[in-house]
Amino acid sequence: MFELSQLRCFTTVATELNFRRAAERLNMTQPPLSRQIQILEHNLGVELFTRSTRSTRSVALTAAGRAFFIEAQTLLERAQQAAISARRFAEGDIGSVTISFVCSAVYEFLPRVIAEARLKQPQVKISLTEMNTYQQHEALRARRIDLGIVRAPLFQPGYESECLVREPFVLAVPGNHRLAHADSVTVADLEGAPFLMYSHSAYPPFNELLTGMFRSARVAPEYVQWLGSSLTILALVNAGMGLALVPRCATNVVFKDVVFRDIDLGEGVCAERVASGLACRQ
Repeated sequence: MFELSQLRCFTTVATELNFRRAAERLNMTQPPLSRQIQILEHNLGVELFTRSTRSTRSVALTAAGRAFFIEAQTLLERAQQAAISARRFAEGDIGSVTISFVCSAVYEFLPRVIAEARLKQPQVKISLTEMNTYQQHEALRARRIDLGIVRAPLFQPGYESECLVREPFVLAVPGNHRLAHADSVTVADLEGAPFLMYSHSAYPPFNELLTGMFRSARVAPEYVQWLGSSLTILALVNAGMGLALVPRCATNVVFKDVVFRDIDLGEGVCAERVASGLACRQ
């Protein structure tokens, strides 16, 4: 029905009420400006201006013109804001982002990432969803999420990754267990102990890392439960069901009858530590 350029011509004439001054403001000559106004009036089916009988340059707004002037100003302001928003979105200053995270990220990493994002990009809407690392890889591949907070292994073909932290495992024991107050704890102390393990289906990296460590150390704990999250594991340690190895960030979760102990796990796990990081598609 009309173009933004015609609205700019109209609002300028409506402000100046003079074609010559409006043309000067628009850096154009008067005939093309008059033509744009005529086309706009024709398309709208109304007269927007009454022309002065004493001067072909001076005009006045009709009742329809005054009503349209208000709406035209609003439309131009919205168009300008839309252009600004588009540029800011392209620069990463506005829009939305979907972030997925592993359960253990809520203990420390997720709050830190969200706080930093809100500080740097306060206008970005953040949507959060919980997934394990392998689910996040699939979601990233399908573009259902934009960013993932994942556990090791971080570096996968087709993804960009950045390590946030490497942290050791610590031993979680019931408060009344003998290891809660031992001078030192080693992996050998877990021989035959009731042990709460991460399930392979829910947490493949932790399951593979810990079972591999036990095999290398020739230590055989008694696996009593296979579980999907550090929080669930700690709740069962608190209930006295067994011991567990959890990443150090899980020590931020407080249970009345859970004691955390540093443990010497030998060369492999202790030196490598468990990594957490950000992942996105290349």
